[in-house]
Amino acid sequence: MVFMTEINKGAITIVKKLKEAGYLAYFAGGWVRDFVMGHPSSDIDIATNAPPHVILDLFSHTILVGLSFGVVIVVIEGHQYEVSTFRKDINYENGRKPTQIELSTPKDDAIRRDFTINGLFFDPITEEIFDYVHGLNDINLQIVRTIGDPFERFFEDRLRMIRAIRFAARFNFHIDLQTQEAIKENAETLFPAVAMERVWQEFVKMSKFPNFGWAISEMHRLNLLGVIFPDLKKIHLNDIRKITSAFEFFPKETPTILYIVRLFPNYTKEEWENLFFYLKISRKDWILIEFYIKAKQAIEKEKVQEDVSLWEWAHLYANDYFFLILQIESLYLSQENKEAFFDVHHKRQKQLDQFVKRIKEKKPILDSCDLLEMGIKPGKNFGVILLEAEKISINQGIETKEKLLKLLHPSIMQSREHENNY
Repeated sequence: MVFMTEINKGAITIVKKLKEAGYLAYFAGGWVRDFVMGHPSSDIDIATNAPPHVILDLFSHTILVGLSFGVVIVVIEGHQYEVSTFRKDINYENGRKPTQIELSTPKDDAIRRDFTINGLFFDPITEEIFDYVHGLNDINLQIVRTIGDPFERFFEDRLRMIRAIRFAARFNFHIDLQTQEAIKENAETLFPAVAMERVWQEFVKMSKFPNFGWAISEMHRLNLLGVIFPDLKKIHLNDIRKITSAFEFFPKETPTILYIVRLFPNYTKEEWENLFFYLKISRKDWILIEFYIKAKQAIEKEKVQEDVSLWEWAHLYANDYFFLILQIESLYLSQENKEAFFDVHHKRQKQLDQFVKRIKEKKPILDSCDLLEMGIKPGKNFGVILLEAEKISINQGIETKEKLLKLLHPSIMQSREHENNY
């Protein structure tokens, strides 16, 4: 029985209206798969034999996104539902999309889809499942298998090679042997047919599930990882497995990019920057990686007993991602070294607690108002003095403004002399 969430109600409303108009209409694809497996799903696609112009006439709030491919977005109570007309795809090119379509039957529409587990239809009114591709059987067997010839399916859309691994990782399924062989033989054709942005989105989706480490290793075994990251092509599978074995213990909130950096432990800052430019990651991920590089450098310096100032540590501790990075780094240490690692950081963080709080709240001991009261004119020296003040206060544990001003006295006098000369 369908659990009546708000999203399900809206989708059922669409199906009812199409049926009342004399057409077939079913839930399609991923929602049906998840429903059969007992997994929650918040995204419902609908397939129908109603032509696109009929869908546009029946529903008042629609968005045209793929009309030439028989796809219309119908909006019900703020939720968007993709309603597509049963179709047969014709003449694929560039390993990405068909050049034309032909309106067709539910069976033909199922046969054009990627994997058997995604080729199911469900009538929410009669609660009947329509399976033209043996998807129910493969769900029971826990197998990811292409519909028909895997070489043809991957020729139609090269991204399906990565999607096969993603579905296997998500559901802990096996990949059909013929499908595996087709991935191996076609891996080198991934680019330029598929845009890097689409590949990256697959990584993001895969990283949300516990088997991400297995997925990365499987991509390497099936030749895909070396195509996406050429620097990994000659890395032995066992080395990839060693790195990714810790992925299942990464905190759930770990951003995808922090998994990927572990695949390149010996990269320089410049090499990492080149990698992330190549991946076309978001600005948010860029900021995180810039911080990760600083954090990693500080951790590595401490390992070889190089000095890292308390001011640097305080700014690292003030970043919400630092403890997450520490947790990840600790997974690659022995149990004994892990305890010592956390003990050092716990003691240091406690020592710097008040300064970390000030950094987070942006309330330094000495601020620009204090400098103005002292008769120092605004200018670029402001920033120099305030930075030096913060460094002195944290590195020497100065907690009062009076003590800090005494230590800052030479810098302040120098600033005044500069202004007078000017």
